[in-house]
Amino acid sequence: MTLIDTRTPDAKRLISGATGDWEIIIGLEVHAQVTSQAKLFSGASTAFGAPPNANVSLVDAAMPGMLPVINEECVKQAIRTGLGLKAEINHKSVFDRKNYFYPDLPQGYQISQFKQPIVGEGKVIVSVGPDRQGEFEDIEVGIERLHLEQDAGKSMHDQHATMSYVDLNRSGVALMEIVSKPDMRSADEAKAYVTKLRTIVRYLGTCDGNMDEGSLRADVNVSVRRPGAEFGTRCEIKNVNSIRFIGQAIDYEARRQIAILEDGGKIDQETRLFDPNKGETRSMRSKEEAHDYRYFPDPDLLPLEFDQAYVDALAKDLPELPDAKKARLISSLGLSTYDASILVSEKAVADYFEKVAAGRDGKLAANWVINDLLGALNRAGKGIENAPVSPDQLGAVIDLIKEGTISGKIAKDLFEIVWNEGGDPRQLVESRGMKQVTDTGAIEKAVDEVISANPDKVEQARAKPSMAGWFVGQVMKATGGKANPQAVNDLVKAKLGIE
Repeated sequence: MTLIDTRTPDAKRLISGATGDWEIIIGLEVHAQVTSQAKLFSGASTAFGAPPNANVSLVDAAMPGMLPVINEECVKQAIRTGLGLKAEINHKSVFDRKNYFYPDLPQGYQISQFKQPIVGEGKVIVSVGPDRQGEFEDIEVGIERLHLEQDAGKSMHDQHATMSYVDLNRSGVALMEIVSKPDMRSADEAKAYVTKLRTIVRYLGTCDGNMDEGSLRADVNVSVRRPGAEFGTRCEIKNVNSIRFIGQAIDYEARRQIAILEDGGKIDQETRLFDPNKGETRSMRSKEEAHDYRYFPDPDLLPLEFDQAYVDALAKDLPELPDAKKARLISSLGLSTYDASILVSEKAVADYFEKVAAGRDGKLAANWVINDLLGALNRAGKGIENAPVSPDQLGAVIDLIKEGTISGKIAKDLFEIVWNEGGDPRQLVESRGMKQVTDTGAIEKAVDEVISANPDKVEQARAKPSMAGWFVGQVMKATGGKANPQAVNDLVKAKLGIE
């Protein structure tokens, strides 16, 4: 396969070595477990967390005479994912045998796709950032292919002092291998790409994206070169199961390769592992080539064929994807790129926000969801699915602010009450006397009391009008934060005779 470099060197992405600048070239092979109740070629369950070897059929265990039967739902999920990646869908694809021996691969080969995958070239727009100015940079990462294949089992080496155990629950589970082009030039770009890919498959419902459960993991290909030179020799870092670890592995591996080259050595093409405890990669084996696997079409499986009508029927039911949703939130609600990017990063967050924003001020809703709700969830270590405040409750808080029933400060207190105790925000405001004071007579009395108690500050404020804010703060404190802030501000300025 000939890889074409479409990006010119960018000075801000170069790494300084002892003898000059270097550029990192990164390509990723992301393995995404297909969301399906059954495996790719058998009816065995894919449920996570089952006892070892509980989800194993005779096909998965490679018993003599057992034949694979394609799971149509896995085919549909691969097509949906291809459509989400704006990729070419191949109406005919072929399953191949990829031959290699490993204890947790009972067949002695993996059923995969080689020359004719189900999905061809596509692209993903990745937003890298924000930078210190809150700006994002969009880059395009090409997709080389997406193919279906079966997963291997799991070898466990820590269960016995002298023996290794094998759990075949994952054996035969459907995977989508999504292969990128070598379009990424920094660890941040690679992390943003995997984050975006995970967001897309979650929106589509084709993979749950749970990296801690192994549902999404990446093989990371890293090489370095002088800016503008030919591609260098790449090393592959296998099975990295954390976006943070992907970034660490790339940074370490790039530095390792640069040090070798600057010392006059050469890079061996090999497969490496990342040790998160030490923050370094280490050699695993020399890198295999395609011919080492002796690929050939699987004789037990006919070519997979479908027509355009089949693809169109699946396309018709696709949900709104992150890029389209972000563009809509920006154009229809006037949100900033930053806010919209945060809100669409997880489908559950986007769904929550849209319920809150329905018929309300979108910018105010975004502010409350991002700063208050997500901030509280982060501090509590909770996900949006377990938020103690429902969209209806948060929407009611926003309505009370817009009506002038409560101030922004009171709203913060009300949010805390709803978060900790639950309840209807309107009823809580009534029962706890949290309504904002809008009676100008009462507010004026409080303003007069603060001014008369601080004659020295009055003269300072008249000389320096910005000090009016001090009086506003004192009045708000005196009224328990219930006074209408705008009314207080207007009265203070009027009483002090300042603009």
